[in-house]
Amino acid sequence: MNGVEAIAVAAAGMAAGGVNAMMGSGSLITFPTLLAVGYAPVTANVSNNIGLVPGSISGALGFRRELEGQGSRARKLAIGSGSGGLVGAILLLTLPSGVFKAIVPGLVLLACVMMALQPRLARWVAQRRPAEAPDVGLAPLAVAFAAGVYGGYFGAAQGVILLAMLGVLVPDDLKRSNALKNVLAGTVNGVAALLFICFAHVAWLAVALIAVGSVVGGALGASVGRRIPAPVLRGMVICLGIGVAVKLIIS
Repeated sequence: MNGVEAIAVAAAGMAAGGVNAMMGSGSLITFPTLLAVGYAPVTANVSNNIGLVPGSISGALGFRRELEGQGSRARKLAIGSGSGGLVGAILLLTLPSGVFKAIVPGLVLLACVMMALQPRLARWVAQRRPAEAPDVGLAPLAVAFAAGVYGGYFGAAQGVILLAMLGVLVPDDLKRSNALKNVLAGTVNGVAALLFICFAHVAWLAVALIAVGSVVGGALGASVGRRIPAPVLRGMVICLGIGVAVKLIIS
């Protein structure tokens, strides 16, 4: 990797960290960049995952105000997310790439539909939610696990899926849900990264460049994301998700 390529990778990491903090799908910036500078697909995916972990932490810390009072919720959902991330990472290292990728566009588009209908769906769920129902039931845990499997395997648009799930199944303000999304996505990436470090080929220079960039981008993205009105954030997530699905279908 020459100097220009190194700068491009670091800049991609910064952009991805900001996008991940605001709504997710930052891997759509860093993963193609690593492919463009010559890394093999699996090496690029693994290195990208590890490199974005510090950015996830930075983004979560930037939203710490919105995370107040969500400790118990975050711990419960993190169990589902982390377990799914471990399964997804194992799948990446053992299965042909086409097996899981075939269903990814459909999952992303479903998440976009959920995000578009989120206010209506959230009201519908709230009206039918028993007063004594737990804050985190089986449905959000199951979706967190499924999103974790996807995130551990590939990761792009994991944030879209998580944000749609939280908006519908876990009643709260969208900005607080976005903060919790960062914690769950970071959990998935962190668990998968541990497995990749032990069993996969890692391009450590790429990891370092993405990590430095994503930390800066994560902090900036959290600051910007806090100021975005919920309807605008929802529209941005939907547009990005549709773009992700289209890109995956034609790639």
